[in-house]
Amino acid sequence: MSIFSDNRIIENVYDDIGFEDITTNSLVTEDKWAQAEILCKDEGILAGMDVAHYIINEFNLNISSSFLDGDEIHKGDVILEFEGKAKDILMVERTILNYLMHLSGIATLVSNTCKKVHEINPKIRVACTRKTTPGLQKLEKKAVEIGGGDTHRFKLDDCVLIKDNHIQVVGGVIEAIDRAKENVSFTKKIEIEVENLDDAIRASMFGADIVMLDNMNPDEIEEVLVTLKQRHLRDDVIIEVSGGITPVTITKYATLDVDVISSGFITNSAQTLDLSLNIL
Repeated sequence: MSIFSDNRIIENVYDDIGFEDITTNSLVTEDKWAQAEILCKDEGILAGMDVAHYIINEFNLNISSSFLDGDEIHKGDVILEFEGKAKDILMVERTILNYLMHLSGIATLVSNTCKKVHEINPKIRVACTRKTTPGLQKLEKKAVEIGGGDTHRFKLDDCVLIKDNHIQVVGGVIEAIDRAKENVSFTKKIEIEVENLDDAIRASMFGADIVMLDNMNPDEIEEVLVTLKQRHLRDDVIIEVSGGITPVTITKYATLDVDVISSGFITNSAQTLDLSLNIL
């Protein structure tokens, strides 16, 4: 089953319809047949085609398309054609467009961000966070992957990620790492979020697999990197930077010798890609 094949997708269609589509039902007869196309009015990376196919198939519409997720699309491209009962096309129109426009917007922003970063350092991974829309996390993270980004954690059970509030509750970086190593399977990586040089050193010395430098400016991050190299600790950990990184500032972080740049903006601030559905 595709990651997109989720009952909530169809539930969202029916949520939009409500008890009935009173406009369509008052204007269109049951036997009226129609053809439709989804037209691209923008430039970007296509995502959400699995969702569109899933909805269209559920409503027994005939579909035709040569486009796939990950394809570059341009203004004037007809990315999808389908036909069937006019009532059904009109009922699912908005939901299909919402998914395609939103997910393609994320994939496009991620793709553009990755290109910007990789022009400076092709080894850095651009990752999203769990700052996603409730109910759409799987879809949005898949769109990140389609755009060339890293999905980071899908859920809390993917890996250990010790954040500042965990450290506050437990009492310290070393204690938090020790507890995680004792209580979590060896198959799970341990990541810890730190906000200063001393905690970065402690995390690297006491067994963290990934050290996230959170809300640190480029000069502070450079100091951490130099210190870890001097202490022969840099090669033992993956260095991720996060917190307050924007499309404008991300290039400054890309100049650093880090492994991952993660940011919420690529999922929660992406503009939708402009698409429209036309009845032919």
